[in-house]
Amino acid sequence: MMKRCVVTGMGAITPLGNDVESYWEGLKNGVCGIDYIKKFDTEGFKVKIAGEIKNFEVEKYVAKKETKRNDMFSIYGIAAATQAYEMSGLKEGDVEPIRFGTIVGSGIGGLWTIEEQIIKLNERGPSKVSPLFIPMAIGNMAAGNIALKFGAKGTCESIVTACATGTNSIGEAYRNIKHGYLDVCFAGGAEYSITKIGLSGFSNLTALTTCDDPKKACRPFDKNRSGFVMGDGAGILLLEELEHALNRGAKIYGEIIGYGSTCDAYHITAPCPDGEGAANAIKMAIDEAAISPKDLGYINAHGTSTEANDAGETAAIKRALGDYAYQIPVSSTKSMTGHLLGAAGAIEAIACIKALEEGFLPPTIGYEEKDELCDLDYIPNVGRKSNIKYALSNSLGFGGHNGVLCFKKWED
Repeated sequence: MMKRCVVTGMGAITPLGNDVESYWEGLKNGVCGIDYIKKFDTEGFKVKIAGEIKNFEVEKYVAKKETKRNDMFSIYGIAAATQAYEMSGLKEGDVEPIRFGTIVGSGIGGLWTIEEQIIKLNERGPSKVSPLFIPMAIGNMAAGNIALKFGAKGTCESIVTACATGTNSIGEAYRNIKHGYLDVCFAGGAEYSITKIGLSGFSNLTALTTCDDPKKACRPFDKNRSGFVMGDGAGILLLEELEHALNRGAKIYGEIIGYGSTCDAYHITAPCPDGEGAANAIKMAIDEAAISPKDLGYINAHGTSTEANDAGETAAIKRALGDYAYQIPVSSTKSMTGHLLGAAGAIEAIACIKALEEGFLPPTIGYEEKDELCDLDYIPNVGRKSNIKYALSNSLGFGGHNGVLCFKKWED
């Protein structure tokens, strides 16, 4: 018998705020969290804006001595997991440790640590490289440190599927619970890639916009879109088997009922123009959820604000949903946060859960001019009230990775 998987906790570190409440309020009100980069001097860089984390209190989540043992992507992950755990109301002894899992990934991992230590190697020699360089840099350490903090001794994995990482992590956690391997699982992603090397690499790949106006830089689906904006942060869901949650009287925020995962097998960075791979993932999620396109009330799009992604994703939605695609509101919350890479799918999953819970659909801000290749309802600039029952969250990553989650509104 298949189990049901519900969301009992959420945590978010985002450019709009460092908890779920402030993040969601920013999304609802169309606030732009993108600004000029402040963490390092951008003189000589073609790109000078990003979605940085602001006013983050490290020692609220990690002891001072531990801050020197962890890259910031791990610390963001620990912080979001702590929030999710506290929201869930779980207490020690509520879950058997071997039935408590952690599936948290990162698109790039400890890029800040890698940059710092390579500079140290070149300037001061090999003996000066930190003995903690490797455990700080490797991408599984957000998952490892979260499991360590909460005594989660079940499945502990770190999925890396570029910008689909957060979504695939949640999807695999959902499957672990659905098929009875876990009762509780942390799931999501964490990223800290706004560094000199990260900015240079994405910029020289010509993936980033060079627009110097933070309010107009990220404009998904707009005819004048010109590239994505980098963002940092983390999103973590605490997923729980339904009966386990009910037996302890937990508050339930939403339910996951479908998941699709495919590959374009087309190009290492460009999406398939006809949207076939993403469309197949959408269909898989809907089929597992046992719903039809007419049941959908909202799609949180990957919507990166690149020319290829937005056109290809629009094609995918229409390919998967047919003419009914024109009836479904779609928005890209990246217009407000920038692109959090491996954490993007996780914070966007939270946006879907809150949209279902509150009956409010966040907008796509910065939208001004219609593109003939992007002709759906993108909820331009102002969010709207809508009492919906089902929502999709799309994530599409370099390497051709496609991940789609289907959420259902929780009804007692």
